[in-house]
Amino acid sequence: MDQITLYTWIGFSVFLVLMLVVGYLSSKKMKSIRDFATGGGTLGPYVLGFSFAATYLSAATFLGYPGWSYEWGLSNLWLFLAIIAGGPIGVLMVAKKVRKLNNGQKSLSLPDWLGDFYKSDILRVGTGLILLFNIFYIAAQFVAGAKIFEYLLGMSYTSGLLLIALIVVIYVYAGGALADIYTDAVQAFIMAIAGIGIFISGIVIFWKGGISDTFAGISHELAAQNENLVAVFNPESLHFYSIGAVIGAIVIQWAFASAPHLFNKVLGLKNEQDLGKMIATYVVVAALSVLVLFGGLYSRAALGDTASAADLALMDYIIWAFPAIVVALFGVVILAAAMSTTDGIFVSISTVFANDIFLKFLVKRNIVKVSDEKAEKIAFQISRLTVPFIGLLALLIVIRPPEYMGDVMWIGISGIAAGTMGPILQAVYAKRKAPARAAELSMFVGLGSYLFLYFTGIIPSTMSAGAVSVFIGIATINIASWILRSASSSEMGAAEEGGS
Repeated sequence: MDQITLYTWIGFSVFLVLMLVVGYLSSKKMKSIRDFATGGGTLGPYVLGFSFAATYLSAATFLGYPGWSYEWGLSNLWLFLAIIAGGPIGVLMVAKKVRKLNNGQKSLSLPDWLGDFYKSDILRVGTGLILLFNIFYIAAQFVAGAKIFEYLLGMSYTSGLLLIALIVVIYVYAGGALADIYTDAVQAFIMAIAGIGIFISGIVIFWKGGISDTFAGISHELAAQNENLVAVFNPESLHFYSIGAVIGAIVIQWAFASAPHLFNKVLGLKNEQDLGKMIATYVVVAALSVLVLFGGLYSRAALGDTASAADLALMDYIIWAFPAIVVALFGVVILAAAMSTTDGIFVSISTVFANDIFLKFLVKRNIVKVSDEKAEKIAFQISRLTVPFIGLLALLIVIRPPEYMGDVMWIGISGIAAGTMGPILQAVYAKRKAPARAAELSMFVGLGSYLFLYFTGIIPSTMSAGAVSVFIGIATINIASWILRSASSSEMGAAEEGGS
């Protein structure tokens, strides 16, 4: 283990220097809040496609999700379908229209975009506050970094947590979206290579003379431990215990494609016609990275139920199967995955406070009276100063390590999707623009439904509870729009009769 620790320190130090150099160079290009939020809207499709994939997947892909495979077996492969089908469908349904509408709006974030589209400050500020749910997402990535530091570098969990939080906060504070996007592109490439490596390693190690025989042998080993590990729907799984739960996972992945930190990537694209190239790049990279789910199955087949923790099952397998230098490289990949998502979320939340609340609400409504030039400078400073505050809150959430980091992450994703998907889809697809009040009601009802369904335990899966609440939010905006339009038509008719 001493050799692994040495190699990991070397690899992480090199990676960290590279990331900080990119952050420093990116900071030199940042002159405004738009540069901090979206990179100035001047980025190409391949860089953004890689960045989108890295941000979409996160460290949960390399620790939390293989941990689910280890705990619940083959049923967790439904997650592969959910990510590769649900995510791209969501992007295809929303991204192009959003990008086209934003050519006129020039919005910097999801709350900004919704507030501008519906001309509603309630929606702008409310959506901005909903984005604070993403602190749970950041917290989950901090857990991943802390566990790698603890497992491979011999640090305590608390020390690792403080270190990963400090690194990410400094990095994002300096570089904003440009640093986020360019380093994410590098991290996504590394993640795809890692996914391929893990997938192939199991085939080599468990080889039985053919691919089908090899996977049959793995399945046989899993079944010998627990029949539920080879069930199509595992009753012990938190997320894939029924066909309804699987549909919920696909729906919430579809909704996740419009998450704020991903939304910013779409707004950063220079040319709208390159959106197809961006999406294709993201799909290929994501599919290769998600092959790492098989690592959890290999770990269970090879090591039984002896893993130190579900979230560390993949690392147990890697140590068992690979030489020390490869183990260290995988440790760096997981740290990269944690950083690739965390920095993007920091940028999206910081933009909420600086642009959506300060510039577009407080300054625009003359609640804060300053010149336009001074307002821009203040907003830029707010965007940076918000970063350490967010980092501290996220750190406090996971000061005690959770059982499953993936579940912490999905608390945030599901809450945001429940409150925002109704207004987003109505804006993109409705023939008539919904009244602002209908969009606002959808936001409150969608989020309230999620909080009620999940935290009361009515639906135990964060993903399924989020999916149901997304549909409730969509139904709310459609019903409310019809009622408000009917009421408005009735009032106009009455006014005309009275005038005659």
